[in-house]
Amino acid sequence: MLSFANMFFAYRTNPLSISSVCVQIVTLPVGRFLASALPEKTISVPFTTRSFSLNPGPFSMKEHCLITIFAGAGTGGIYAIHIVTIVKAFYHRDIHPMAALLLAETTQLLGYGWAGIYRKYLVDSPYMWWPANLVQVSLFKALHLKERRKRGSQTRLQFFLLVFISSFAYYVVPGFLFPSLSCISVLCLILKKSVKAQQIGSGLSGLGVASFGIDWSTVAAFLGSPLATPATAIFNVMISFVLAIYVLIPIGYWSNTYNARRFPIMSPHLFDYAGRPYNISRIIDGNSFTLDVEGLEGYSKINLSIMFVQTYGLGFASLTASVMYVLLYHGSDIWRMWKKTKKHGKEEEDVHMRLMRNYEPVPQWWFHLLLLLVVGLSFYTCMGFDRQLQLPWWGVLLACAMALFFTLPIGVILATTNQGPWLNVITEYIIGLMLPGKPLANVTFKTYGTISMSQALTLLSDLNLGHYMKIPPKAMFITQLSGTMIAAAVYFGTAWMLLEKVANICSPSKLPAGSPWTCPGDDVFFTASIIWGLAGPKRIFGHLGHYSAVNFFFLIGLLLPVPFWLLSKVFPDNKVLRYLHIPLIVAGAGGIPPAHTVNYIMWGVVGIFFNYFIYKTHKLWWARHTYVMSAALDAGVAFMGVILFFALQSHDIGGIDWWGGAGGDYCDLAGCPTAPGVMAPGCPPNL
Repeated sequence: MLSFANMFFAYRTNPLSISSVCVQIVTLPVGRFLASALPEKTISVPFTTRSFSLNPGPFSMKEHCLITIFAGAGTGGIYAIHIVTIVKAFYHRDIHPMAALLLAETTQLLGYGWAGIYRKYLVDSPYMWWPANLVQVSLFKALHLKERRKRGSQTRLQFFLLVFISSFAYYVVPGFLFPSLSCISVLCLILKKSVKAQQIGSGLSGLGVASFGIDWSTVAAFLGSPLATPATAIFNVMISFVLAIYVLIPIGYWSNTYNARRFPIMSPHLFDYAGRPYNISRIIDGNSFTLDVEGLEGYSKINLSIMFVQTYGLGFASLTASVMYVLLYHGSDIWRMWKKTKKHGKEEEDVHMRLMRNYEPVPQWWFHLLLLLVVGLSFYTCMGFDRQLQLPWWGVLLACAMALFFTLPIGVILATTNQGPWLNVITEYIIGLMLPGKPLANVTFKTYGTISMSQALTLLSDLNLGHYMKIPPKAMFITQLSGTMIAAAVYFGTAWMLLEKVANICSPSKLPAGSPWTCPGDDVFFTASIIWGLAGPKRIFGHLGHYSAVNFFFLIGLLLPVPFWLLSKVFPDNKVLRYLHIPLIVAGAGGIPPAHTVNYIMWGVVGIFFNYFIYKTHKLWWARHTYVMSAALDAGVAFMGVILFFALQSHDIGGIDWWGGAGGDYCDLAGCPTAPGVMAPGCPPNL
C-alpha cells in the first residue's frame, strides 16, 4: 500500500511522499488488536516437523521495528522508474516491460552486496553510531510505553484518528472541488496584465512573493513533512531559499546574465537561440536514439533558464562543500574513530555487540551470492532486450566500482554526522564525458552508481537499528530483502498502469485543465537526460556550450566552508555560527525544480511555526503529538487522493468547471520572456 501510494502521487503536480513513520504509528494498535484477537492454536505444517501459531505472543517492539523496516522499503521511491517514464511519456518510445522491471529490481538490490562487504566497519563497530537511528529507537520506546488517557485529552491513537479523518475529509476540496487552493498567487490576481508582477508573484512559475497554498500536499510535496524536520535544518534551508530565489535569481535575470531575459525566469525546460522551446526531435536520430550532431550544429545550442543554471551551479557547489565541511568540522573525529574501528576486537566490543552475539549472524556468503546474482542480472538488463538501455558492460562495472569505492567513506561520514554527499552529479558528469549522445546510457549509469550506494547505506543503517533493538540479523536481512523486492515490483506495476491508463500523462499542454498528472520530477529527469546524456556536458558546461563558467561552482563550494570554520574557531560560543550548516545552505534551494517556490514558502512557514514556536512554548504537546500529526495528515491526503482517482478521475470525471477548478495559479504571463523582440505564444510583445 505504501509503495503504491507513493508511486501514485509521484506523478502528480504536488507529489506526496508518505514516510514509514505513518506505518510505525498505524501498525501499533493493529498489532495489539491482532495479539488479543487471533487464535493461539498451534498449526502443524504437513509432511514436516515444523509448526507455527498465528498468535505467538504479545505484539513486541521487535516485531514493530521489523514491520516498519519492511514497509520502509516502499517509502524512498524507485529511481529507475524515472527512466521508464521518460522513455514512454517523454521520448515516446517503447521499452520492454521485463527490462523495466529488472532495472527497478537490480538497481535496488545491487547495494546489498556493498553492505555485506562493509558491515564489519559500519555496523559492528561501536564507533559508528548512526545518529538518526537514535531518534527511531526513542520513538519506538515512546510508542510502547503504556498510555492512560487523562480526562479532557486524547491518547496518541485517538489524536491520530481525529487528524486523519479531518485531513481525509478536507482533501476532497483542494483535490477535486477547489484545486486552486493548492496555490493562490495574490499578485497575479491583482495585476493580471503585468509580466513582471506575475514573474515576482507566481508560486508555480515565479518567485512566489505573496503566494500561499491551503493544502497539505502543497506543504509536504517535494521536501517531505516539515513536522519531521528539525528547526535548525528548516532555518538553513530557508536561508538558502531566500538567498537563491530573492537575491541570486533576480540579479542574474534582470542583469540578463546568459541572455536570461530571452527565456522564462523559472523553467525546467530547454530553449533555442530565439527563446522558443527546444525542439528535441531536430537533434535526435530516431533510429539509433543518439545525438544527431549535424542536426544540433545546424539548429541551436541548448539554453537554460537562469533558475536552472543556478540549480546546477548549486549542485556542483554542494558536492564539494559537503566534502570540505565534513573534513573541517568532523575530519579529526572521523579519522580517530576509523582508526579505532579498524583495530577493534572482542575486548573493545560495546554492550550492543555483546548482546547481539546471542543471535546467529548472517553468513557472508549470503551477501556475496546476492551480489553475483544481481551483477549478472544487471548485465542481462543492459546488454539484452536489443540493448535498449544503451549502457555497455563496462559501464555497469564502472558504476559498480564507483558505488563500491564511495560507500565506505560516505558511510563513515553518514554514520557519524548524519550528513553525506551523494553521487548524482558526479556520475552523470563522468558518463556524459565518456558516452556523449546516449541519453539512456547516461541515466542508467547514474542510477546504478548512485542508487546502489544509497541502498547499501540504507541497509547498513537498518542493520544498525536492528543492532540497537536487538533483532536477529537474519530476520533483518530477510525482511529488508523481501521488502525491497516487493516494493520495486509494486512501484513498477503502479507506474506501468498509470502510464498506460492516464491519457497524455506528463504532457501538461495536452491534459485537461486542472489535471494533476504533470509529472514534475520526471520532467526534470527528462531534461537532465538531454543535458548530460543526449547533448553531453561538453556541449553544455564545456567549451562547446554557453555555461562553462558554471564549473567554478565546484571551487566556490570547496572554499565556502573555510571562512565559517575559521570564524567558529575564533568565536566558539557564537550560537549562529554553531547552527549554520554550509552544505545545507548551498544545497537547500536545489529542490527547485521540480519543487516550486510556493512549496518552499508553505513548508518553511509550517515547519518554523510547529518546530520552533510550538516547540518553545508547548514543548510537552509538541513531543507528544507532532510526529503523530505528521503521519495522520500524510495518510489522510493519500487515502482521499487514491479514492478520487479510482472513483472519478479514472472514469474521465474531472473537477467542477468554475474559477476555482483550475489547477494553476492564474499566472499565465509568469513564463513570458522580457527581452526586446522575443515573442512567445500568449505573451504581450516586448518592444
